[in-house]
Amino acid sequence: MACFVAPLVQAIATTAYRKLSKKPVPASVNTLEKMLWGGSIMLIVDHAINGELTWQFPFFTALSQTGGAAQMWREILTVGVPMCLVITAVWAVWALLARRRKATAQG
Repeated sequence: MACFVAPLVQAIATTAYRKLSKKPVPASVNTLEKMLWGGSIMLIVDHAINGELTWQFPFFTALSQTGGAAQMWREILTVGVPMCLVITAVWAVWALLARRRKATAQG
């Protein structure tokens, strides 16, 4: 229902870091940013199709139920945060392999 909130916040933070950074940001950060935005948008669409999101306030259908806020936070922490960790770990492995491949090609 709200698991996309964690990767969405990470995507926003990554974009802000890239845009506000005074030094050039490694190209691999763009890849992480695209992974996070793509996954977040995909999950938003999925939740909207399944009726868990609406265009009317409070937007999350769980918030219209008693105890829904606690359930929503539980999902963000138990599903959304682990998704962020997995996405970041996959990206880190990819970035390391890309760096090694580039060093091997140059060396």
